[in-house]
Amino acid sequence: MLQILRRTTAGMLLLMIIPLVVWATGWRWQPGESDAVLRVLYWMTETVTRPWGTLTSLLLSLWVLWCLRFRLKPALLLLVIMNATILTGQYTKSYIKDQVQEPRPYVVWLEHNHGLDDREFYSMTRKERGQRVDQLLASDRMLPGWLKRHWAFETGFAFPSGHTLFAASWALLVLNLLWPRRRYVTIAVVGVWAGAVMASRLLLGMHWPGDLAVAVALSWLLVSFATWLAQRFCGPLTLPPEERKEVAQRENGL
Repeated sequence: MLQILRRTTAGMLLLMIIPLVVWATGWRWQPGESDAVLRVLYWMTETVTRPWGTLTSLLLSLWVLWCLRFRLKPALLLLVIMNATILTGQYTKSYIKDQVQEPRPYVVWLEHNHGLDDREFYSMTRKERGQRVDQLLASDRMLPGWLKRHWAFETGFAFPSGHTLFAASWALLVLNLLWPRRRYVTIAVVGVWAGAVMASRLLLGMHWPGDLAVAVALSWLLVSFATWLAQRFCGPLTLPPEERKEVAQRENGL
């Protein structure tokens, strides 16, 4: 368990760099960033937004299982553990959002610049909120259409960030499950993807840095427990002798 906590904590600290830098620099979101940059980040955030988040979970699950090469029974159990971790995080996020009810940055901006009443806004149904955003921004020519549609679709509360919880949980799962197998490229790619998702939530006006930080902390808690379960009931995560030999030969250039 100690090794699991060390790996998860190291990953958590790396992911915390983004919200900590934002806090330290005093950066505050305002619309008007480069459209090209925002569009790339929008596609990053879309990999987590429903329905694409389901496909992302499926692809990551299958890749992790292929890398571990467990037998059928432990592989199926690990599949359940990984995705139960993601779902638990999302249900937890939804419960906290309903309790805290923090407005999103773009909602605060609409309040200051377009006369939106945030209390009235959040008393509406989701469909009515989306229609209200469309009405307020119909004549705004400064914002790209895809961003307006994204705001109209994402009208829930801000705290904590569900997208960050999803991406950070997968990044930490991959780190913990595949580090003993020396799958460093996969770990790095998924980590960069998670960081891009987190950055997208800030630059698209969807979250405050605190929303990201708390989501990363929640993912640390969930993944630490999930990895312990995986190691306890699915088998060792370290390289089996035959695969260890293959890795050694590959690293020696044979």
